[in-house]
Amino acid sequence: MKTIQIGDRLVGDGQPCFIVAEAGVNHNGRLDLAKKLVEIAAVAGADAVKFQKRTIEDILIHEMLERPYTTPTSLGATYGQHRQKLELSNEDYWELLTHCRERGIMFLASAWDMKSADFLEDLGMPAFKVASADLTNLPLLEHIAKKKRPMIVSTGMSTLDEVEEAVNTIRDFHNELILLHCVSTYPCENEEVNLRVIKTLRDTFDVPVGYSGHERGIAIPVAAALCGAVVLEKHFTVDRTMPGPDHAASLELQGLERLVRYIRIIEKSMGSSEKRILESEKPVRDRLAKSIVAKCDIPRGTLITEDMLTVKGPGNGLKPSHLGLLCDRVARIDIKRDTLIPKEALEW
Repeated sequence: MKTIQIGDRLVGDGQPCFIVAEAGVNHNGRLDLAKKLVEIAAVAGADAVKFQKRTIEDILIHEMLERPYTTPTSLGATYGQHRQKLELSNEDYWELLTHCRERGIMFLASAWDMKSADFLEDLGMPAFKVASADLTNLPLLEHIAKKKRPMIVSTGMSTLDEVEEAVNTIRDFHNELILLHCVSTYPCENEEVNLRVIKTLRDTFDVPVGYSGHERGIAIPVAAALCGAVVLEKHFTVDRTMPGPDHAASLELQGLERLVRYIRIIEKSMGSSEKRILESEKPVRDRLAKSIVAKCDIPRGTLITEDMLTVKGPGNGLKPSHLGLLCDRVARIDIKRDTLIPKEALEW
């Protein structure tokens, strides 16, 4: 049983699914929207709300920053302007942290570069999230791993060998690692999800494994929980029609509430692996199951034969599987037609 402590939550095998409401950059650089996202995540019942922290000039070359960016979801004339528009200030993050504490929800953020990781450490992150984009960024993984805090690492757009390199890099410093299966297309098509990879990652690396979803709707995240995902990360927004890169593939409040509710229902329904008759089933079994019944009057002293017996309800008498055992026994009492054969008949 693999479990990892994240804040006040134990995450992993045998524990409730750790549901992360992924706000990402759906605040569009506005603190008021970011606070609204915190409130939505808390109302929906998520365990944590997660944002993304970047130092734009540290993650993109000048040419990329100056490249024209005119897609329908763009927030700036260049890609650099677009990305910068999606950032919150350090002061905003401190205010968001306070807002999360007031709303009773854990605050998390992805670190996209070393400066951001150092800032998030100062902010007191209980765990570090690393996006799929940085799975192969071994220097960043090492920098974060040295902080000796739990790490949640997404594995989108990577090979199993690349995941192994990342896992080995982190394990040089600690073993507090959760991998997330992920497909890095926005939105992801259902036939590309490949939820069986959850088991592959778990079996290959012997770590808790979750799922970070970019598909539309909630059916696949629910299925991921059934496949054993111990963490579930899903984008959400105030309004799917807003400009920005992730709104269209995100859930709104009602969808996020349904997702959390369905996951919690599924967890309850998984229950025990022991097959047994439940107390609640016993009266139903008595009413609907079948027992051995006398097909005719059977006087005391009669040698019982199979043609004297039949099977009818209720189910609180001798089970039909005992029918053969009753043949050639001598009735010790009178048994009336269409009544249950007494249980002590097996001892005659």
